[in-house]
Amino acid sequence: MADFAPIAGKPLALAEDLQLVLAPNPSPMTYLGTNTYILGRDTLAIIDPGPDNPDHLAALVAAIAGRPVSHILLTHSHLDHSPLAATLGDRLAAPTYAFGDSHAGRSAVMQQLAEEGLAGGGEGIDHAFSPDRILTDGEVLSGSWGDITALHTPGHIGNHLCFVWNDAIFTGDHVMGWASSLVSPPDGDLSDFMASCTKLQAHSARIYYPGHGAPVMQTVARLAWLIEHRKKREAQIIATLTENPATPTQITDAVYHDLAPELATAAERNVFAHLVDLYTRGIVSAAPQLATGATFALHGEGAITIPAARG
Repeated sequence: MADFAPIAGKPLALAEDLQLVLAPNPSPMTYLGTNTYILGRDTLAIIDPGPDNPDHLAALVAAIAGRPVSHILLTHSHLDHSPLAATLGDRLAAPTYAFGDSHAGRSAVMQQLAEEGLAGGGEGIDHAFSPDRILTDGEVLSGSWGDITALHTPGHIGNHLCFVWNDAIFTGDHVMGWASSLVSPPDGDLSDFMASCTKLQAHSARIYYPGHGAPVMQTVARLAWLIEHRKKREAQIIATLTENPATPTQITDAVYHDLAPELATAAERNVFAHLVDLYTRGIVSAAPQLATGATFALHGEGAITIPAARG
């Protein structure tokens, strides 16, 4: 949608019974800002209240215009999506729904890395987040706005959910049109991310409403691109390691070109996510142990078939 240009704080009608209110938090990681969605006409559901920002709170309250809110839904608990949930919920007497707190849904390998002291790369985890109600994968919520099905789609973070509504899916930060999703261990897991992409492919949707940026109209093509993008990055990493063992920093320098300084940390976290995935699949080794400062190497020559990098 080339004409997508919402103004922060001003409700934008996207479809019948669906409005977007853009939060005033643009950045290299959030693009124009966080998309908060308001579903319904008489009784409402809110998806991703956004950052703890008084102007955004005021804009949401104005857009809600005194109507009752039955559900506040969270795709995940990053600081640009979830902190306003508790304040808004208290103000509106509305319960918050999510897969769990910021540690929920972590894979075993990511839990181990966290226990060994690995922290995220500064992407902003809402450690205080705790929903009123826990949603399970496939659970259906019903209201005057229809039915919403929660899909557990870990990868960007372990507690990430997408929400199916009619012929649309609210994809949070898993699928966006303006950028690929950040996957930063120990909160993000690339193995889970790829599995969640496959899971979404099984759900036909006319349109995706992401956590940032314009609605995604070419849903099938965008999912295919995300999967192929990750496969290409994996091929680049493997090709780099065919030359010499290397650290995540060295690999990042080799595979990312003309990288803006403000994105360097995110790029290295994505590379490390790939390395963890390759490690768990037995394709690479890590010395002295699996960690961000480890030196990674391919297992013995001829142990794997190296995919050709394309594009």
